[in-house]
Amino acid sequence: MTIRYAHVNIVARDWKALAEFYKQVFDCHEVPPARDHHGPWVERLTGVPGARVRGIHLRVPGWGEEGPTIEIFQYDPPGPAGEKPIHRQGLAHLAFVVPDLERSRQQILSLGGGQLGTVETIQIPDWGTLTLVYMTDPEGNIVELQQWS
Repeated sequence: MTIRYAHVNIVARDWKALAEFYKQVFDCHEVPPARDHHGPWVERLTGVPGARVRGIHLRVPGWGEEGPTIEIFQYDPPGPAGEKPIHRQGLAHLAFVVPDLERSRQQILSLGGGQLGTVETIQIPDWGTLTLVYMTDPEGNIVELQQWS
């Protein structure tokens, strides 16, 4: 067996609403079944007493039926919330190449997301022109939009 990337996990306040956001903005598709994990094995695995984990996997676009997913889970009891600055240590953002950066940016804003910083266009030698911006989903997770030309 070879190593292959499987998924990234986002812990959500409202897994259904956040999954809907990623489906609408980035054309992600549900990979059933929805999850509802609880019991002693979940408590042992997570180290969270009384943990119940509900959510879904969303297939990311562009990689086919066996491609990686975004796993969106909601924990009960919930963990602590807090600011998610771009420069914190650990995983910082998800990145999507989009055909129309401005359209995607406006869609994110209309669905309750936000924008960090400004839209920038840079030249990448031997690759082309890259326009990019950091946005947030409705729960504050950072998403990079990229448009190449």
